[in-house]
Amino acid sequence: MAYRHSGGPRSYLTSTMTDRFDCYYCRDNLHGKKYVKKDEKHVCTKCFDKLCANTCAECKRPIGADSKELHHKNRHWHEDCFRCVKCYKPLASEPFNARDDGKIMCGKCGSREDGNRCQACYKVVLPGSQNVEYKNKMWHEECFTCFECKQPIRKQSFLTKGEDIYCAPCHDKKFAKKCFHCKQPITSGGISYQDQPWHSECFVCKTCHKGLAGARFTSHENDVYCVDCFKTDVAKKCHGCKNPITGFGHGTNVVNYEGFSWHEYCFNCKKCCLSLANKRFVINGEQIHCPDCAKKV
Repeated sequence: MAYRHSGGPRSYLTSTMTDRFDCYYCRDNLHGKKYVKKDEKHVCTKCFDKLCANTCAECKRPIGADSKELHHKNRHWHEDCFRCVKCYKPLASEPFNARDDGKIMCGKCGSREDGNRCQACYKVVLPGSQNVEYKNKMWHEECFTCFECKQPIRKQSFLTKGEDIYCAPCHDKKFAKKCFHCKQPITSGGISYQDQPWHSECFVCKTCHKGLAGARFTSHENDVYCVDCFKTDVAKKCHGCKNPITGFGHGTNVVNYEGFSWHEYCFNCKKCCLSLANKRFVINGEQIHCPDCAKKV
């Protein structure tokens, strides 16, 4: 059951004495001092806090004369201690639910705890009415709405993000990764290349548009190519064997010199066939020789 405080936080009557008056307990003169009147007895604030103050049901500390006090069914709280046990929302001036186990909850958390109330409007979901159940919680069908577009989801598919519920289009628009090529959401599947997401159908060869998902490919100047197109259209030609230098398999290392390129395994002395990679060599026209063979030519 929900309750509401009618008078707000309460405190005992306090006054300042102008005539002779003694504390009921310690007999100190209360003239010109602050005191509390409780059960028709006049008590100094020190004795009140020590002997008369109610104990806060939450923090278990006395509710002193200078504190605002709330009470419900013979239980007492400091104003700041009267909070929802679930979300800790202050309830001094809010409706609240008092549970049978003594817990105090705000209306929202109380409805969720009951399980038979709509999680959106907190009204009872009547038996036989159109409703949605999800993770042991219940909504009126018209209350089960997308967090983004606010439209009822009804029989559509939906996804969640934290505690929020989204229809599929809004979830994709807000959270799905965008394809690096077409900039549209990737709703299923997709591939990743150089830390960028792609639709599988967008990840194609620059030249022949063949799909490259699951196939061998290489890149050049931010474009991707299948092996065949890279060989014919992009790759440099070896100055020795005249075949493309693709970087695939055997011959991945390349030697470059004065605008020409060679497979590493093609960069050999023309006469003795000694590999000249990372060694001194002599160019004679278009032929390469080691220093010893160059002397004999």
